Amino acid sequence: MTKRNTSRSLLAAVSPVAFILASCGAAGSGDKASAATADAAPFKVSQVAAFNEPWAMDIDKATGAMIVTEKKGRIRLRLADGTMGEVSGAPTVAYGGQGGLGDVIFAPDQTGKTLDAKTLNGRVVYLSWAEAGEGDTRGAAVGKGTLSCPQPASCSLQGLTVIWRQVPKVTGEGHFSHRLVFSPDGKYLFVSSGERQKFTPAQDLGTNLGKIVRLLPDGTPAPGNPFADKGAPTNQIWSYGHRNVLGLVFDDKGRLWNLEHGPAGGDEINLIKPGHNYGWPLVSDGDNYNGTPIPRHKTRPDLAAPAISWNPVIAPGDFIFYTGQQFPQWQGQFLIASFALPGLVRVRIDGEKAVEEARYPLDNRIREIQQGPDGSIWLLEDGPAPDSGRLLHLTPST
Repeated sequence: MTKRNTSRSLLAAVSPVAFILASCGAAGSGDKASAATADAAPFKVSQVAAFNEPWAMDIDKATGAMIVTEKKGRIRLRLADGTMGEVSGAPTVAYGGQGGLGDVIFAPDQTGKTLDAKTLNGRVVYLSWAEAGEGDTRGAAVGKGTLSCPQPASCSLQGLTVIWRQVPKVTGEGHFSHRLVFSPDGKYLFVSSGERQKFTPAQDLGTNLGKIVRLLPDGTPAPGNPFADKGAPTNQIWSYGHRNVLGLVFDDKGRLWNLEHGPAGGDEINLIKPGHNYGWPLVSDGDNYNGTPIPRHKTRPDLAAPAISWNPVIAPGDFIFYTGQQFPQWQGQFLIASFALPGLVRVRIDGEKAVEEARYPLDNRIREIQQGPDGSIWLLEDGPAPDSGRLLHLTPST
C-alpha cells in the first residue's frame, strides 16, 4: 500500500446560519434544542493511510503502534513511523450487514511486564467479532490473545480464546454493538451487547442482549454485579434496556458513559449506573423506522433518561473523553465520531447531563476516534470500497 501524507483542511465551508440550522437536531432528554456553536475547527487534518471497511483501532502507549480491525476479518498494523503491517491469526467472522470483526483494545497496565520496547511482542489484546451459530444465527464474541512479533510490522495473534458470547445467537446482521472498555483500575472489562434488532431482549434479564456487562479480565462475571446472585448470563449484567451501544468510555471521575444509536431519532449518551434500566424499547426520543411512535423518556420517570439525545440523529460511530494537551480547550469533553454530519460532534458534560458545544464537518462518515499518546486525535472513515476508509490525523492548526 502506498503511504500518502497530504495535509489539507477537510472542514467544509458552511455559513454560520446554515451551520446553526444543521446543529438544531441536538436535543436534551426532552425535546429542547441544544445550541451548538459554529466554531472554526482548531485542527488540521492529514491523511496517513487507508483501510478496507475499518471498524476500530487502539494505540499502544509505549510504542505508538496502532492496531486496526477491518470488518471482513483482517487485522492491520501501523507503526509510529508509518510502516504498515499485518497481524495474522484473526478469528473467522460472520461478515455481513453490521457483522464482522469489531473492537480491539490492549489489555491495561502492561507497562510493568518485560515487553519489547520497539515492537508489540508480548502485548495482550482483546478483540470482538460477530460469529456464526447454528443455521443462520449469529452473535457477538469477545476473545483474548497475545501478540507475537518477530519483526516490528509482522505479528501473529497467539492463543486467541473466546471469553464471552452473546446469548442466545439469533438471526439477523445488526446491532451487535460489541464495544470494549476496561475500568480505570484495570480490574473489570465492560462489553456492550446490542439487542440484535429484536427489541424485547433488552428488557429480558434472562439474556445478555441489549445490555452492558461487567466481567473480570478472563471473561467471568464480576463479583458485585447487580444480579450477581442469579445464574448466567444474568450475573454478567451491569445495566439493561439498551439498543445499539457503539461507544463506551470512562470520564476523569471514573464514571462510565455510553453512546447509543437510536431508531429514527433518539441517538443518546447515557451515564451508566449499575442495575439501571435505560428504557429501550419501552421509551425513546425517536420513533420506529416505519413511523409508529415510541413513548418519550419523559413519560417514564422510573426509567433512566439520557444525558443528551438527538433528533434528527447524528448517527454516532464511537466517542472519546478527551484528556490530552494538544487541544486544552477540549479537555474533559466528549468527541463523537458522526456518520450523519459527517464529522465530529463535541459535547460538554454538565453534572449528570451533557450539552452539545460544536460540530466539525468532514468529508466522509467517521466510524472510529481515538486519542493518541501525545494528545493528537486519530479518526477512521467508514469505507466499504478498497482503501476507502482513510486514517486521518488531527493536530492543532496553529
